[in-house]
Amino acid sequence: MVSESVTISSDTLVRRFARLREEGRKALVCYATAGHPTPATSVAVLRALQEGGADVVEVGVPFSDPMADGPVIQDSSQRALDQGTTLDSVLGIVREAALDIPVVLFSYLNPILAGGPDVLARIRAAGCDGLLITDLPVGADPERERWITESGLAFIRLVAPTTPIERMREISSDGDGFVYLISRRGVTGLRDDIPVDLAPTIDRLREATSLPICVGFGVSTPEQARAVAGLADGVIVGTAVVRAAEQGADEVRRFTRSLRDALDGNG
Repeated sequence: MVSESVTISSDTLVRRFARLREEGRKALVCYATAGHPTPATSVAVLRALQEGGADVVEVGVPFSDPMADGPVIQDSSQRALDQGTTLDSVLGIVREAALDIPVVLFSYLNPILAGGPDVLARIRAAGCDGLLITDLPVGADPERERWITESGLAFIRLVAPTTPIERMREISSDGDGFVYLISRRGVTGLRDDIPVDLAPTIDRLREATSLPICVGFGVSTPEQARAVAGLADGVIVGTAVVRAAEQGADEVRRFTRSLRDALDGNG
């Protein structure tokens, strides 16, 4: 357990979702690759997400072998790496952006381990409230999982559509903040439809957890966001945001606002 003397970053996520519930609104979680399209423009992109109405921002740490990501995010990650983006520069971007909404650092395990024994403290000090590691499933490395759980960061966990309900319970009990429900098999990317089995998958997950459920992988338009929000507590949009970022912060702000309006019934 985390010492009571530690200020728990995950409280920020708890308060955000509680406020959304009170207002009868759904969470808009947006992903951006740090250092893309350039390190110099990353701060403006993150701020544009907040200004457009995002409730939570996931900041992706560029990685050379992003197995779970589709071609758009893979390309953004490689472009950021080619321009010298490192974990420390990612934290510098988060620090400079100084967002007023929760920030979740989205990473593979290797960059975190390479950051050294004080890396989780540095992540928190930069202004991150949570950590999502795509390749550290529950039970894979109990010592490292405990290291993250005791850091004060919300440990966001992933659940796949094929996950049995008992495993859902195990994953959810070990996580914090919200549960990231992967909507479909495969990698991230733009899709034209919502999986037909999404509703029963969400129903099963609700039996397994009291945490908010946010759905990602393939949500890329305001119409899709509205449809998914009718089933879940929030939607996660990544690939479409990364594409918008290639056109600049103004396009990110406009696109995020279109998602926000759709979730709020104004679109």
